[in-house]
Amino acid sequence: MLSGLVYPWVSLVVWIAFLAFLMLLVLRFVFNYADPNPFGAVGRFGFKIRKASEKFVYPASRFLATFRIDTRLAPIVTALIALVLTYFGLQIVGNTFFVIDGLSAGLASGKPKMVIGFILYGLLSILVLFIFIRFISTWFVFTRKTFLGFVKKVTDPIMLPVQRLIPPIGMFDISAMIVLILISFLQSIVLRIFVYS
Repeated sequence: MLSGLVYPWVSLVVWIAFLAFLMLLVLRFVFNYADPNPFGAVGRFGFKIRKASEKFVYPASRFLATFRIDTRLAPIVTALIALVLTYFGLQIVGNTFFVIDGLSAGLASGKPKMVIGFILYGLLSILVLFIFIRFISTWFVFTRKTFLGFVKKVTDPIMLPVQRLIPPIGMFDISAMIVLILISFLQSIVLRIFVYS
């Protein structure tokens, strides 16, 4: 029910918000290269755009600066990161609605096997969320006492052995992607055994 009725509206609102954010970043990108007169109307508008987008663009600028890449490209990097976060965020919301719908159907029909299947699927989905958060958090500094510290502690037993088997290639750590593929495979097995059989 949630997947069919609520999710399309949530998805629509999120994509509209993403497009509005994308327009802000495109304007920032244009003003980065145009560099208009700061005392004119266009220059004042450009300053407002820079001010509104600075907290989102600054981490990407800092990242590009460490590799000596033109920091004016930071809005493009920020837009790509926002696209990935939007996509995965919607996948997580859709997955959550799917689990809630499945648990409701299992409880309503009195099928304990189906309920167990959706509980296992939901736990694996939480693990996917934690690994995704862990991957994103590598861009930021955090302490052990934060939520990100908790996420790292929960995912370490899975991630550390895989990272020992497959070390990072330059600045790219593909171990998280491999773990996510394995968990996705496990989720499909759980659905096949507990839900669809």
